[in-house]
Amino acid sequence: MSCIVWRRAPPGSPPASMRSRRYISATAASASSSLATTRLDSLPHLEGGGGPVRFRVQKESKRTTGAASSSSKTPAAMNPGGRAMLVPASVSELRALLGTKEEGVLAAGLRGYADALESSDARDNGAGAVLERYVASSPDAAEVVQVLQGACAGGVSGLLGVAARLSAATSGMRVLAVALRVHARRGRAGDVNVLSNALLREEVKEPRVLRFDPASRAIWSLAVLPEAEQGKAAASAGGPTQGASAPGAGAAATPSSAGGSAPRAAGERGSSVSPVELTSWADQVLKKRLENVRGVGAVNLVGGAKREVHIDLNPPAMEALGVTPEQVINAVRGDNQDVPLGTLRTATQELVVQLDGRMERPGDFERIIVARRGASPIYLSQVASVRDAAQEQDTLALYNGRPTLLLTVQKAQDENTIEVVDGLERAAVALQSELPAGVRLVPIQDSSRPIRVAVQNVRQTLFEGAILTVLIVFLFLNSWRSTVITGLTLPISIIGTFFFMQVFGFTINMITLMALSLCVGLLIDDAIVVRENIVRHAHMGKNAFTAALEGTREIGLAVLATTLSIVAVFLPIGFMQGIIGKFFHEFGLTIVAAVLISMFVSFTLDPMLSSVWEDPAMHGAGAKDRPRTFYDKTIGRVTGWFDHATDRLAEGYQVILGWALVHRLLTLVIAAGIFVASVFMVPLLGTEFVPKADFSETNVAFYTPQGSSLEATAAKVEVVDEIIRGFPEVRYTLATLNTGAALGKTNASIYIRLTDRRQRQRSAEQISAVLRERLRAVPGITVTQAGLLEPVGGQKQIEFSLQGPDQAELERLAGPLMEQLRAIPGLVDLDSSSKPDKPTLDVNVKRQAASELGLSTAQIATPLRTLLAGTTVGNWRAPDDQTYDIIVRLPRSARATLADIERLPLAAGLNADGTPRIVRLNQVATLVESTGTNQINRRAMLREIQITANTWGRATGEVSGDIRTALQRMNLPPGYSYSFGGATKNMQESFAYAVQALAMAIIFIYMILASQFKSFLQPMALMTSLPLTLIGVVLALLMFGSAMSMFSIIGVVMLMGLVTKNAILLVDFAIRAREGRAGEGGHDAPLPRDQALLAAARVRLRPILMTTLAMVFGMVPLAFAVSEGSEQRAPMGQAVIGGVITSSLLTLVVVPVAYCYLDDLAGWLKRRFGQKPAAADR
Repeated sequence: MSCIVWRRAPPGSPPASMRSRRYISATAASASSSLATTRLDSLPHLEGGGGPVRFRVQKESKRTTGAASSSSKTPAAMNPGGRAMLVPASVSELRALLGTKEEGVLAAGLRGYADALESSDARDNGAGAVLERYVASSPDAAEVVQVLQGACAGGVSGLLGVAARLSAATSGMRVLAVALRVHARRGRAGDVNVLSNALLREEVKEPRVLRFDPASRAIWSLAVLPEAEQGKAAASAGGPTQGASAPGAGAAATPSSAGGSAPRAAGERGSSVSPVELTSWADQVLKKRLENVRGVGAVNLVGGAKREVHIDLNPPAMEALGVTPEQVINAVRGDNQDVPLGTLRTATQELVVQLDGRMERPGDFERIIVARRGASPIYLSQVASVRDAAQEQDTLALYNGRPTLLLTVQKAQDENTIEVVDGLERAAVALQSELPAGVRLVPIQDSSRPIRVAVQNVRQTLFEGAILTVLIVFLFLNSWRSTVITGLTLPISIIGTFFFMQVFGFTINMITLMALSLCVGLLIDDAIVVRENIVRHAHMGKNAFTAALEGTREIGLAVLATTLSIVAVFLPIGFMQGIIGKFFHEFGLTIVAAVLISMFVSFTLDPMLSSVWEDPAMHGAGAKDRPRTFYDKTIGRVTGWFDHATDRLAEGYQVILGWALVHRLLTLVIAAGIFVASVFMVPLLGTEFVPKADFSETNVAFYTPQGSSLEATAAKVEVVDEIIRGFPEVRYTLATLNTGAALGKTNASIYIRLTDRRQRQRSAEQISAVLRERLRAVPGITVTQAGLLEPVGGQKQIEFSLQGPDQAELERLAGPLMEQLRAIPGLVDLDSSSKPDKPTLDVNVKRQAASELGLSTAQIATPLRTLLAGTTVGNWRAPDDQTYDIIVRLPRSARATLADIERLPLAAGLNADGTPRIVRLNQVATLVESTGTNQINRRAMLREIQITANTWGRATGEVSGDIRTALQRMNLPPGYSYSFGGATKNMQESFAYAVQALAMAIIFIYMILASQFKSFLQPMALMTSLPLTLIGVVLALLMFGSAMSMFSIIGVVMLMGLVTKNAILLVDFAIRAREGRAGEGGHDAPLPRDQALLAAARVRLRPILMTTLAMVFGMVPLAFAVSEGSEQRAPMGQAVIGGVITSSLLTLVVVPVAYCYLDDLAGWLKRRFGQKPAAADR
């Protein structure tokens, strides 16, 4: 996501038109990315791919005339009517921009499209936002409607395919988010000029563009800990002294030789590194090293104490000497400058003339003259104190309950997470030799670990499934030659699929590996059927070449039909829309390629090897010789018993089929009853979007009462952290405040790293449930998250919102609704964007008194803002060649109480002697403690209250249904509505797309079967096997305790292609036997229909059992996996196993009966319309 950042500009800074223009090239985010800000609803997930978007950001303003120096300019003259523009640009100056410091403001984004997309064939969907932050402003003052949503949204509405607009205004922040739906191949550069009409406030800095999505979660984080603190934290946690995936992070630290002057000096004098020194080293050395790693989008410092020069004003002294804050600001800004003055040319040389007025040390600022009283100068030291200090902390990070400096890393768009993390870990290892004395680096979070674990588990599942599949083939064929010939299909097909994946740009990831593990049984199916038919022909006395030729020719069309049926199922899966389509695009196409390659191998390599590599066992069928070799006495006994059991099973099946053919109606009634029962059992499963995977980590989030300070929230974090670390399964914790997803000083988020899954008995969700109950006893906090977030999108499971024109009415509606929601079973972690009003201090100007003193509202507000919020008046270059901000402000002790604020001095004109006339704030204004709106959300120009929750003990679909029922019972006034988002919306959309894919698969299968059997009626008999899969799926999921999710739905769609294979093999042989082309029984005479079906039952049962068991055993490692993250993939294997078993059993009985009825119908239609029926009808 390309992101525009506005930072607060210091009063008196040069106008934007005098600053250098900056260019950027950004890459559009993938459609699955979501934009999240404080209590801002994430944008809908949209389909489509991203592409490069190139533009530059320039802020224009009216040019000012006069001297080049800006010190004499007043804030009002700096940027009247400034506006942001987006115009096309090049890529060349990207790195220069990204190297600039990021100050003050979280980002916002805008995605558009430009002519750079001409090489892309993407149907793009975009999302973005515009955000401004104002210090100490209320949501009402910062609301975006009049400025951004009025001006900017007007331009947005004219864009091609605007999908949604929403906005939020919180304390000190305003944001406009836009979702663009672009359906054109290439766009116009003008379409990214969305912000050209957005008027910016003068205190907002020039917009910046970043190349990453600020809403995306960090992929890696690194804690910088003092040696002693790190050891204590590790000891208190009872775990390792470093993160879970930190190669070399535990190496002993050595004094730095190039790690920054301050930490190095601290090491030389033998003392511990101070927080300011540690933050400076991390910002100047560590952060830059990590930013240079390929694929890194941004590195953020959390919990740092950045160095600043503080000029703390002394109000009594300023009042006594008649000095105003503006005089201090102008004096400091004017005397701390380097100004180039031109060149001095002589006959022999040219000299550059410059004025060097910068201060060398912080103490030099005290000698600045801020005013004069007669002949006497007033120095800065007389009205203020100058300190080389740390920035007031507004973020906090605690590792195992102890403060730490944390660096979080976000990757650039379209970069590989594993590659980026590997580069970061190599950089961390390389830095071990440069660490300051007494400092250690401890990796904390690693988003690549779940990916690596999932890929490794799927790879292991693929290997185990292949072994079990080949074992089944050996047991049935009782020949190592046949097993080798059949088993060769697996590696050849997989290697061929890898080539296909490379051609189409697919990577070896969890999705593609899962596709290969699922189709292990499919890949060997065709080879099993072909080889088994060749063996059957060899048993008839034919030589190897003839048996291979005639056996392959006989079964060829049936195998082709079964393979095309599977392709017809997975091809729609590969082209589904929505998130499910993005998930399974590579999945579906990978299986299609693998199955087609396996069919090619089965028709070429298998017959060729069967013809030249003759198997003596094929011609010894039926021999009852005594065991002679060691093999015959060991493995031979097992395979012999298996052959005998298969023969007995075939005989029993013929008896059952004979009974079914006699009692056809009863058979169909029983089958219909089973199907109806399975339909009524489906609601017992429950529904969810994607099962949560246990990767040995979880999260807790909570907030404290509105208006709580960072220190008060930190105190609650320590209490919660102590409770969490009391669980024996917890390795370590990392708490963050006012950063990431927990923006706001009242919000805290705690990352919990658990012990490995094999070392604990309770799952992450079970631990979270117990933790949720214990945290209810902690006073003063409201838990909003305890457990895992949604795997797709990283959101809570339940998200919906109330929308309407009036905020007060929405509050009235939301109050009783929240009470009803709390009573819903299984609904936990309930939260709402409608929070209690936060405490405020209103300054009410006494307009008459102020007017008499010559003061306007602006003249009161400007100095007050400097005194309370502070003003950046420039920067100071330190001996370490780094620049640090200079802040003019009241000391914290002078702005702690209401009385302190009332006594603040203001300049009200001049006295007779020319000195400023000073009045107190309480003379011209009254201060009233009040409350103000905490947050204002808008969506599509309507006010919005967003409500989120999680589920526990019940499926998401069930809880969502109860919520929908409660919403429907509400009497919403006209103009008010509700809408679901997040996982609930994704689940509904994905299930709809899956049903579409299922319908397309059934239509394609019918078309394939109709062309194969040259009939419009007979395919219907084969397709009666499709609904019979449902009972097996339901029973299997109930037995394993799984819900109907996106993965199990895909398993059901897979079954549509699998179960038709058995029906095709059975009916195809029956038709051949009726036509006298089966060669059954040593003659080619046509068989009556019932005898042909019984013969098909005897001959085709063996390959049907082989393919069914091969598929089942190929799924066993997936369905029964107990490794980390297996909970997410297991429902697919469970659904396939249950559906294959029950559908195979029912298909062998129901399909022949349905075939008889439809054959009778076809005969009646032929007689009815004057055509002769087939010769052998019975």
